Amino acid sequence: MSDVVERTLSALPGLLGQHDTGAGPGGAGGPGRVSASSRLGSLIRSITALTSKHEEEKLIQQELTSLKATVSAPTTTLRLMKECMVRLIYCEMLGYESSFGYIHAIKLAQQGNLLEKRVGYLAVSLFLHENHELLLLLVNTVVKDLQSTNLVEVCMALTVVSQIFPREMIPAVLPLIEDKLQHSKEIIRRKAVQALYKFYLIAPNQVQHIHDKFRKALCDRDAGVMAASLHIYLQMIKENSSGYKDLTGSFVTILKQVVGGKLSADFNYHSVPAPWLQIQLLRILGLLGKDDPRTSELMYDVLDESLRRAEINHNITYAILFECVQTIYTIYPKSELLEKAAKCIGKFVLSPKINLKYLGLKALTYVIQQDPNLALQHQMTIIECLDHSDPIIKRETLELLYRITNGQNVIVIVQKMLDYLKESKEEYAIINLVGKIAELAEKYAPSNEWFIQTMNAVFSVGGDVVHSDIPNNFLRLLAEGFDDGEEDQLRMYAVQSYLTLLEEEDKLYPQKFLQVMSWVLGEYFSLVTDVDPEVILTKLHSLLKKTFVTSETKAWIMAAVTKIASHTSCSKTVDELIQEFSSSLDTCLRQYAFELKHLCEDKALMKSLLPFDASCTDLVVDASLSFLDGFVAEGLGHGAAPYKPHHQRQEEKLSQEKALNFEPYGLSFASSVSSSGVTGRQSPTGLSFGSDTSGNSAEMGHKETNTLKLEGVRKLWGKEGYLPKKENKTGKGNEPQTVPCGSLLAGQVGEPPALQPDQGASLSEEDKEKQQLASTLFIGLGSSAGVSLMGKADTATQKFRRKSKINETQQLSEEASGLQNSAASDFGPLLDTVPINVEDSEGSMHTGLRKTSPSSDIVEDNLAFETPQSLRKSMLDDRLSPNRLSQSSLFAGSNIEIFQPSPSAQCESASETPLVPSLPEQLEELPHSEVVGLCQSDALALHLCKAWTDDSLLLIVFVSNKTTSALCAVNLVFEETEHFQILESATSQFPVIEAQSVEHCQKGMRMNKVCTQAILSGSVSYQSETETRLEFSVTLSLMDFIRPMEMTTEDFGKLWLSLSNDVKQNIKMSSCQNSLSAALDTLQQKLKLHRVDIIGNEGILACQLLPSVPCLLHCRTHSGMLALWFRSPCAALPDGLLYQCQKVMEES
Repeated sequence: MSDVVERTLSALPGLLGQHDTGAGPGGAGGPGRVSASSRLGSLIRSITALTSKHEEEKLIQQELTSLKATVSAPTTTLRLMKECMVRLIYCEMLGYESSFGYIHAIKLAQQGNLLEKRVGYLAVSLFLHENHELLLLLVNTVVKDLQSTNLVEVCMALTVVSQIFPREMIPAVLPLIEDKLQHSKEIIRRKAVQALYKFYLIAPNQVQHIHDKFRKALCDRDAGVMAASLHIYLQMIKENSSGYKDLTGSFVTILKQVVGGKLSADFNYHSVPAPWLQIQLLRILGLLGKDDPRTSELMYDVLDESLRRAEINHNITYAILFECVQTIYTIYPKSELLEKAAKCIGKFVLSPKINLKYLGLKALTYVIQQDPNLALQHQMTIIECLDHSDPIIKRETLELLYRITNGQNVIVIVQKMLDYLKESKEEYAIINLVGKIAELAEKYAPSNEWFIQTMNAVFSVGGDVVHSDIPNNFLRLLAEGFDDGEEDQLRMYAVQSYLTLLEEEDKLYPQKFLQVMSWVLGEYFSLVTDVDPEVILTKLHSLLKKTFVTSETKAWIMAAVTKIASHTSCSKTVDELIQEFSSSLDTCLRQYAFELKHLCEDKALMKSLLPFDASCTDLVVDASLSFLDGFVAEGLGHGAAPYKPHHQRQEEKLSQEKALNFEPYGLSFASSVSSSGVTGRQSPTGLSFGSDTSGNSAEMGHKETNTLKLEGVRKLWGKEGYLPKKENKTGKGNEPQTVPCGSLLAGQVGEPPALQPDQGASLSEEDKEKQQLASTLFIGLGSSAGVSLMGKADTATQKFRRKSKINETQQLSEEASGLQNSAASDFGPLLDTVPINVEDSEGSMHTGLRKTSPSSDIVEDNLAFETPQSLRKSMLDDRLSPNRLSQSSLFAGSNIEIFQPSPSAQCESASETPLVPSLPEQLEELPHSEVVGLCQSDALALHLCKAWTDDSLLLIVFVSNKTTSALCAVNLVFEETEHFQILESATSQFPVIEAQSVEHCQKGMRMNKVCTQAILSGSVSYQSETETRLEFSVTLSLMDFIRPMEMTTEDFGKLWLSLSNDVKQNIKMSSCQNSLSAALDTLQQKLKLHRVDIIGNEGILACQLLPSVPCLLHCRTHSGMLALWFRSPCAALPDGLLYQCQKVMEES
């Protein structure tokens, strides 16, 4: 687009110079007339002659003031308006806002002749984005120009439509553009295809009916029209490759003709026939041939021909070769082609040109998952790249080494990464590498000492740009322990290392590292028996006096001091600290000091509140708040109103308000989104998300991508990587043995070609060092070794595999529980306890206290480290909405044991022993609610349990025979309703239910009509002495049918543009949700949303209504408000989810 603007601006002065332009608003001719070219040229010369930005701003403001007066004058002619638009374009391109001219640009496009209309259209396309409200004024002009007999006007209209056009107005012009596909002029047909491509990107459902016309465009006699249609097919094949397998032959034929030079010479670039067309076709063939032997067989010959012909030494041929290599390694493999592709990669890697070497490393990183031995052939070159002067080459080499890391070479690779990290000053590179190092250290650590030392180096070198997930995951690892039960050794070594580091008085450590030190010393100081706790307290006290320590870090240090003081009889350091900070100007420190003072007065209470290693200890909480029953009964007896939950009061308030809400939304989404880049006209898809070539890079490397500006750069690599993930075709080998650095010889690699024994005598000392380094780096990549690759099934055993303490519930006495609850109410801030709201399946609200673990703010979906199965299940439970889970399952996910009366006890006499239904084993693993009673009689009881699967809601109904005789002909019937669909039969029959036994049935449910909640009714009948019939009802909520929808940022952007129903609303954020991340955590956990990405103050989430109705959410924070923007193909779904969001945010 910038090239088009540049050429247009260079041509406009010459065109404008052909006409005289009046000097004044009236355009009157005379001696004072000045040509348009001289006015623009004078402005440009004046700007280039300036020496400061301030002078430029002053000159531009004067020019804009003059232009505003000119364009607003009623006597300004269209010729003069055209000249003013050119100058406005130049001012706008310099970054100065000229919104006063937008409406005049539209008027010029509507009223002028061809040249004036051209300038007007150009100005509109540069000034406005596709969601701008002024574009509605241009729709009639575009429709009129599309119906014109003048080819120039038709071309201008099609160009504007393909650049910016409101999605809501597509039906107005779509029939006209369809007709242009049959136009006699190829330029019209080509521009029509480009316009339809734009429509497909922003609203694919509106062009589904013309897919046959896309096929005609693919077979058009003009190569330009055919090339334009490839853009549409590339998008459609990315989304559904199986639906276009029949076109493989057509694409192969086109590529053969292109490679054979059958196209016009106009398509050649440096004697290469249509290179960009070849690249498009190669990408399409790679998608079609993936994991499909039959389709891939059609491509082998043309791919071989493309490799053979692309031998001209020019950058464009290198691009074609790179795409050929990617395609060959993507489709079903053929040995001959793989060998040729490997030779191409070798030429790139060995090239002295930096760009080609980078291309070779990138290609090698791509194919290393399919062919790990290829790295062995170029191991010496890779070693040399580690010391290359170009930092990009170094970074790409480290990315390659990251892909080939295993348990045998992790020490050397991590050391190389740390060396680069110490030299690098680029924030994005630091964030990215820190995440990779932390992941490798946890996964392949050979010893506890090495792991602690590596993490210390990560925290020290990474500084405060390290994402919070890294220290949080490290502390979680220490707190939860491992499967082998050796966590105490790791904790003890961590304490020892931190005490050693704190002995250096003048050393400055990052704040996050100090926070980690404080937490570990506070939790596990007693493991080190040879160090007096008073020494540790003295070191922490000295840290509190440092001026570089922030207030947040001092809070961590005070918490550590409090924990240590609870296990010491008396401490002079603690007394000095209390006296010093009781009068501190920092209110947080002053509060901690007062709390510490009061706790020290009662050591027994202090020890019970702060036990050793209690970060994962379960708390016993009376979720029913039964101790308040007397107070509530007394209040109701004196005429107090029954309690209404906040959301119920909000509903009543909204129902009493006027129907129309005239309050503004606040800040506009369009303005913020459009500022994110050139593609900002496409709302959230305009966000520039930085990414890396690694498909397995740690999540923390991507969350700070707002520091990397990639506006206008096409994104080829996402979080999931550019490569399709292949299945691991290598057999599982033995677990690789840990090999100390420096003890490995070249012969251990498996005799790679580059390291033959007979060459050792003639090598220099430097070459020998490189060979030894290569043997250390590439060990484990031989054919006999178990290859451990990122992105593939890893055969190595993880060093630190966390164990979950969720099920290790401690049985505390009622006295201890009451003591903890009373103490927590007095010393809440010190104990890091936070109130949480829990809603059970009946909708009643309960409040408890949850003791936060050191990683309580971790976003579970974005853990960078490998997560064990035991934690993965708890994460899934945490993602489920509280109003759908039972209290027991909810609190289990938060390490809390529920102390609550059984629901069945309220409807049965104390003398009866009820039959307790239990879930079948195959359903126990699913997230489920508690079993609640539906109805009962003297003979029969009905219970219900909800279970949430990936594709439906399961209702498990238990039928209990309470009598001593059998029940016959028991029929369970669910009534039909418009809101829900029962996937199977609505009736279940039990011929006989034996005495004192329980039978069950399960029904899969989906929601047909979106609603916040609705009632599903049913009945059960049985034959005993007489026929008896019982009725029951179940309340089902919208959140029962919402599931997370995992997708990448790119997929989110594409889907966002295709959805037409949207809802916007601003919600006030509570004090505890002072960041976007905290708000998204709340929405993610309670509404079962998938968090796609965060950049700056904007975030995107996705979910789906079963079975496959998507709903996307774009969030943005501003001035304490959370701006929500929902989009979905279902009109009612955004409203329903918005209501749930409002309720969740208000409750939290």
